[in-house]
Amino acid sequence: MSDSTPQRNVIALLPEACTSCMVCVRECPSWCISVESHVEEVSEEGARRPRTVNVLDEFTIDYGLCMYCGICIETCPFDALAWRDSFDYSSGDRQGLRQDAVDLSRWWPTGS
Repeated sequence: MSDSTPQRNVIALLPEACTSCMVCVRECPSWCISVESHVEEVSEEGARRPRTVNVLDEFTIDYGLCMYCGICIETCPFDALAWRDSFDYSSGDRQGLRQDAVDLSRWWPTGS
């Protein structure tokens, strides 16, 4: 493997960059990603009416279903997902392969 080839070990999430646009969910061929969000109104001074934004509540990847194809990373328009060279999937049961936003965000390097 050359130095320019990314390792596909773990998918990291930057929750504050995720807008809950659902592109990763729709494009995933194995349907292993689930996203839940809610809508909040944001008032801006001088605006005629408040605008609405999606707020991320839950983001989960089921690594028991994931094919590690990277389509979710490639299609994310906000760079909220990325490959990281870590590995931690061992589990005694199937539920242990489901990682939520807290689990996925710990893979994101600090300072990025």
